[in-house]
Amino acid sequence: MKIRPLFAAMALASLFGCANDPAPSEQLKLTEQAVSQATAVGATGEEPDMALAESKLKQARAEMQDESYKDARMQAEQAELDARLAEARVLTSKSEEQLAQMNTRLNRLRKQLGESQ
Repeated sequence: MKIRPLFAAMALASLFGCANDPAPSEQLKLTEQAVSQATAVGATGEEPDMALAESKLKQARAEMQDESYKDARMQAEQAELDARLAEARVLTSKSEEQLAQMNTRLNRLRKQLGESQ
């Protein structure tokens, strides 16, 4: 019967451990940087991933105010990933546009070379 008090003590210790999560200040800084970087490459709130990132960052800030640090960290981490995804999608789209332009130019050059020979 000594096992039950041990489990009770472990359960209480885990509860106290969860309540004492440190403030995720560094994570919030990383998330804000990721959102800024995504914005700098052209991601806007019109893209679903960027809208999610901004919403989750706002929620993370609210959780920080409430001192719900675990929830704040989770929201901030998710917001960072959403912002990075939005950035990647914008960069991919820009690269695809550049590739299409290059292919168009290449085809024009091929036609010009074919006509001049």
